[in-house]
Amino acid sequence: MKDEMKLPDLKEYKPRKDLLTGRVILVTGAGDGIGRAAALGYAAHGATVLLLGRTQKKLEQVYDDILAAGGARPSIVQMDFTQAQGEHYQALIDGISEEHGRLDGLLNNAAILGDMTPIEHYDIATWQRVIHVNLTSVFILTRCMLPLLKASEDASVIMTSSGVGRQGRAYWGAYAISKFGIEGLTQVLADETGDRDDLRVNCLNPGATRTQLRYRAMPGEDQDTLPRPEDILAPYLFLMGPDSRGVHGRSIDCQPKRR
Repeated sequence: MKDEMKLPDLKEYKPRKDLLTGRVILVTGAGDGIGRAAALGYAAHGATVLLLGRTQKKLEQVYDDILAAGGARPSIVQMDFTQAQGEHYQALIDGISEEHGRLDGLLNNAAILGDMTPIEHYDIATWQRVIHVNLTSVFILTRCMLPLLKASEDASVIMTSSGVGRQGRAYWGAYAISKFGIEGLTQVLADETGDRDDLRVNCLNPGATRTQLRYRAMPGEDQDTLPRPEDILAPYLFLMGPDSRGVHGRSIDCQPKRR
């Protein structure tokens, strides 16, 4: 297992402009929220970003914004994890392999909320859909991308967790359980790849952030009190770039816990 590297103060982390130059990074849920902000941030620091999401129009807007800011031409991958089958994943593998020959980074960010309701009343079909999108599809995509990640000289996988994936809270149901699973998936994969210096696997908890998912979960919350996705990007940039070599198997908070 790799030696544990001490984390820098990520609130003070200032990534250099060319941090990700030449890197190919796949971002899921890239159409809005944290995924969109991360995709724009990665592109701004030199990466070629593969934009994966459900809604073509949203992905096209991110695509246009990256080009308008002078970033490398991204690619759009329209995929709905509730419908994706083996051939869709294989097409993604083939496309990345043919165009780039490797993958330097994977941000597993896409997720759905499901119901905010007691377990006793939780709809079974909704439960299955949330677990599939938030956990099973993350496993499938990561498994499919591992050969391409291993072809990189310095690859990084970032999983997306949640505070309710560490300490369960009433009514968060399948969403919380899926995030507990993400924490476990991170730990298992990190342990399995611990002998590699060219691949690191970590988990980020973005915390309460001004996103549509957060609004649906907490509609009475004052959104203006929450940071915007672009305000919490430092850990996403740090973990995706070479400055985080040696950081492996960690679960990191992007911001202090809210009471």
